[in-house]
Amino acid sequence: MDARTATAAYAAGWRLVRELPEGPGRAAFRSIADRTWRRRGPGVLRLEANLRRVAGPGITAPQLRALSLAGMRSYLRYYYEMFRLPAIDAATLDARTRAGGVEALEANIRSGRGVVAALPHMGNWDHAGAWITLRGVPLTTVAERLRPPEVFDRFVDFRTGLGMEVLPLTPAEGAAGRPGGGTAGRLARRLREGRLVCLLADRDLTAGGVEVEFFGEPARMPAGPAALAERTGAALMPVSLWYDGPLLRIEVHDEIPVPGLADRRDRVQAMTQHLAGVFQDRIAEHPEDWHMLQRVFTADLDAPPPGAYAPEAAPVADSVDAAASGGVGRRR
Repeated sequence: MDARTATAAYAAGWRLVRELPEGPGRAAFRSIADRTWRRRGPGVLRLEANLRRVAGPGITAPQLRALSLAGMRSYLRYYYEMFRLPAIDAATLDARTRAGGVEALEANIRSGRGVVAALPHMGNWDHAGAWITLRGVPLTTVAERLRPPEVFDRFVDFRTGLGMEVLPLTPAEGAAGRPGGGTAGRLARRLREGRLVCLLADRDLTAGGVEVEFFGEPARMPAGPAALAERTGAALMPVSLWYDGPLLRIEVHDEIPVPGLADRRDRVQAMTQHLAGVFQDRIAEHPEDWHMLQRVFTADLDAPPPGAYAPEAAPVADSVDAAASGGVGRRR
């Protein structure tokens, strides 16, 4: 898809989804999910490879295909509901949300202590972000630069319109400075100001990730969430999301404490492993709502891809560059 076509497609998506009645709109996106799944493209194959780890070796081929179909339907539901968010009023958004543990997050913010909310690619993180801002808790997040730039700008404008502050993961082309350095510094400042920073944290986009055990094998996850919390004194709080019929469920988990280890790298490693364990438990309970169509397990990182596959088009970036957050976990 060329740049002009991609820009037009996303513009049409936002416009048409808001104009269509909800029933036909949801049916159309479910149909897209089913057609995509039947084509068995690289994204679907990668999703199945990831879900095979979640389900364990006892899953049969028919069971895995049924799970991946449910996963694609959940993934396209995310896109439908994301495109439709600007047309949803506050009362409807609140009525479609159920949350647990959010009081502890809000108590930290009220006390002036920043919070790093670390999320996996589950459910609808845009819905969750819009909902928490409606409760009077502004948030800052990071977005991966997309091509073409016009699509990236549309996503930034979209999330800004929902009340989020969106920082780019990397500078614009031609901009001076180390990639991610300015963004990491601004995130640290927001946390020291007692603000909420939300980061997707189950897939490493940088060379600064750390290796953790995840579903019984090594996987790469970003060091940024733990490094920022350790560096600033903010609370690192995992957040899981899943669909429950028409509702989005949000669970804010207990804070991950900074362990009493002498070396900062070891502290960040241990916190990231703890985070991976929380993600693992919730993904295992709701595997169809884990929208992971990319490689996350170490065994897959150097393997040839199953085909040319573009990264998901609407990411909030998984983390900030670890070097910009103090050099924790940099690959040698």
